[in-house]
Amino acid sequence: MMKMKVLLLCFISATLMILLLSVSTANAAGNPVMTCNPLELSSCADAILSGANPSAACCAKLKQQQPCFCEYAKKPSLKGYINSKNGRKVADTCKVPIPRCP
Repeated sequence: MMKMKVLLLCFISATLMILLLSVSTANAAGNPVMTCNPLELSSCADAILSGANPSAACCAKLKQQQPCFCEYAKKPSLKGYINSKNGRKVADTCKVPIPRCP
């Protein structure tokens, strides 16, 4: 069971690395504010995959990457994590609302 969990975590990490996105968000003036990078959320992988409580580092990264959630939700390979039961649990625990995306 533990070996399978480790393998799954490795697979997810590798998948996120392959899916490395460089989506820039912009402020009202059109100036770049930050770069969205799903790898920044790797500290949340265990919590999202297993339902464990998220770490402080995970919560900090979720807050930092929150403006990127709609971009991530548009990607078929990532939207399942954003919309999963555990993904929502992690966001709720970290008090980071998941926005409704168009």
